[in-house]
Amino acid sequence: MMRSPKSFAVAVRRANGQIVLRESPWRSLSERVGLLRWPFLRGSVVLLESMLNGISALNFSARIAISDEEEEQKKKKESEALESSESKPEVEPVKPEPATQDPEDNVPAVKNVSDWVIWGTVIFALGLGVTLFIALPHMAVWLGGELIGRELDVEDFLFHLIVGGVKLTVFLGYIALISLMKDVRRVFMFHGAEHQSIYTYEARQELIVENARRHSPLHPRCGTTFLIMVIGISILVFSLVFPFVIMVIGKPTGIGWLDQIIFIGIKLPLLFPIAGLAYEVQRLVSRYMDSWWAKALAWPGMLVQRMTTRPPTDDQLEVALASLRKALWREDVGLEAEEGLQEEVTVFRDFQTVIDKLGQKS
Repeated sequence: MMRSPKSFAVAVRRANGQIVLRESPWRSLSERVGLLRWPFLRGSVVLLESMLNGISALNFSARIAISDEEEEQKKKKESEALESSESKPEVEPVKPEPATQDPEDNVPAVKNVSDWVIWGTVIFALGLGVTLFIALPHMAVWLGGELIGRELDVEDFLFHLIVGGVKLTVFLGYIALISLMKDVRRVFMFHGAEHQSIYTYEARQELIVENARRHSPLHPRCGTTFLIMVIGISILVFSLVFPFVIMVIGKPTGIGWLDQIIFIGIKLPLLFPIAGLAYEVQRLVSRYMDSWWAKALAWPGMLVQRMTTRPPTDDQLEVALASLRKALWREDVGLEAEEGLQEEVTVFRDFQTVIDKLGQKS
């Protein structure tokens, strides 16, 4: 999955080795609403758009996988039927017609995913994220303090520091757990391929596997690093905001568990400025990665990226580079009139065909 200022491109490798490229002209919400381009606001927009794009890309790849499975099942049934007919001499076996269609014209039947499905998935993901990474750590620390007789409350810096540690533990445990799944490990390999492709582009090298292979699968602008920065910044922001909240409103009800639920509710809108601040810090860090302080700030996220990325295969690098080439292609041709914006799905025989059709990009 690659996004440029004017394009959103997704590349998928089919079971038969072909590369399916879906590309759509892209207009960010921040381009349409100037206010959202302001520092500390644009980070929230980027986070939401990245989530939507990621879910859209995963749905598209799942549709391709399903179409491949259906095709495989169809071939299997035809083969079984042919074997069955050959066992009966009185029945003339029916042989399939030889394929005359160019593989590049054989676009798999991929149904468009309903907006309701995408938004439903986003809402579910947000709900799960709030439960696992906000509500659960907050309540666990408060209950832990109650059980050991050491009262910890939201006006204490130690409370937010421990909550941040619990968040990080839950996050790392979640990553470690899903890493046991074969399909997720493959996603992490593609994640590394995306980073290596971006490094190749940033180094102004030709977008080919030989060049991409030389680069690291870890990148300072990765979403993993962003999330680690969000956790760190949330500790500072909450420890500054909640003493002021307690000073102004005190304990809302005086009922411990109910007050904590209210405090969790107060945390939710604060996530937007926290995300905005984390985005600006990450941009600054990535710009000055040669400096010791930038490396120090990026180090925790780069370390966690060792869990969320894996060294990719050459086939996976080809897919990532194909997606990047397609996104850059849109930058060359530009956007058409807004009412004429259209999604394009193209099937390429192999990566060399992508190079031939989209040009030598570097």
